[in-house]
Amino acid sequence: MADMTKILMNSEDEAKEKQNSIVVPVDDMDTVSSNSPNTVDELAMELATIKQPAKRIAIIGSRNLPITHQQMIETLSQALVMQGNTIITSGGSSGTNAAAIRGAMKANPEKLKVILPQTIGQQPSDVQNQLIGVPNIVEHPDRAMMTLADASRVCNREIIDDCNQVICFLSHTSKTLHNAVQYAEEGHKVITVFYLD
Repeated sequence: MADMTKILMNSEDEAKEKQNSIVVPVDDMDTVSSNSPNTVDELAMELATIKQPAKRIAIIGSRNLPITHQQMIETLSQALVMQGNTIITSGGSSGTNAAAIRGAMKANPEKLKVILPQTIGQQPSDVQNQLIGVPNIVEHPDRAMMTLADASRVCNREIIDDCNQVICFLSHTSKTLHNAVQYAEEGHKVITVFYLD
């Protein structure tokens, strides 16, 4: 009788263990082929970038933003600079770039780098006025004959190449910015994307 009780208790314990365990089918697990990139190394690089005390952060995005989004970007840019980071952006009379410039200028102009798609002279007067006092401006007279759209695409890539981390504000229909984000992914940058629609 004692043996029978022991067998019943053992089978009850096994049933409880089966209820508490999670079964993961091995054949459904992703496999890593020998020619795929080492994702552990990529994650380690991203983690190291995030932990850096001072980063070079690119802020790029749409020109068509409501004032509330511009204020948010300005505050974010100011806070990032106050933490010791450098902000890299492009010129712009309104929208993301303009807000990033205003925020960085409030915190520390020396921690702002503005890369223009062409030259200061080719920028509208309101952009030229905004850039007064910015100590670190990169111009590209070699792109003077390009369309602004083409020069902007090249400029976005230059900005991304110069940073550790990218923050992008865009809409789902923004092809140029989607291409910039894809380029940043290919360069293994830490990326934060804010969709505005």
